[in-house]
Amino acid sequence: MSFANHPDCAAALALAGQLADVARRIAARHFRTPVAVTRKSDGTPVTVVDKDIETEMRRMIRAAFPQHAIRGEEFPAEGSGEFAWVLDPIDGTKSFISGFPLFGSLIALVQGERPVIGVIEAPALAERWVGCEGRPTLFNGRAARTSERRTLGEAVVYTTTAETFNPEERARFEALGARAALRRYGGDCYLYGMLASGSCELVVEVQLKPHDFMAVIPVVEGAGGRISGWRGETLSTASDGRVVAAANETLWREAVAELSR
Repeated sequence: MSFANHPDCAAALALAGQLADVARRIAARHFRTPVAVTRKSDGTPVTVVDKDIETEMRRMIRAAFPQHAIRGEEFPAEGSGEFAWVLDPIDGTKSFISGFPLFGSLIALVQGERPVIGVIEAPALAERWVGCEGRPTLFNGRAARTSERRTLGEAVVYTTTAETFNPEERARFEALGARAALRRYGGDCYLYGMLASGSCELVVEVQLKPHDFMAVIPVVEGAGGRISGWRGETLSTASDGRVVAAANETLWREAVAELSR
């Protein structure tokens, strides 16, 4: 049974939308204003805005679904069970603090290891993609569909930054990009929304954690795309952080063949 037929689907989708509303409101209020930045133990930046968004999201989830677990980027995990909400309050904090509008908030509901709801919220642009297992992906309330281009020679390939690739990964990405029509950089989670809406054909990333990719899976798949690890494996909490998303099966197969050499 797909989650679209689950008795809690409507309520969970409604909550996901409300969580995205909160993220939009808080992030938009602070975007391009002076915000104090600190560094986490891994050296990545974090702001009070990241923490405020996740704090409010957690409060709302506990109120609506107290039996669900919560896994967020900024605070320790809460609870256990069949369902877990996986949250990234600001995906692309570096973009957010530098005034670049292609940051986002990621919200996923995961059943076991399978993400059944995913939201990509782009607060600065008032854009939102919503994916739900068994339903088509929606972009601002209308059906989204991936590109019909099916050859690498026609494809636009994106990654957020080449700085995260190790030498071997970079060589594979460069080989893939050399066969594409266009190679572009920058965008974080927004890239997967672009792919779902047909604006690019491939997204290739490394060093991602579950809160970075769980929400984008239903969005990409519900728009007709494929998403996996670089070797074609199903993404899970145990994944190695290397992700490839494609507009269709044909491009996905080509990309996996190149990236997994």
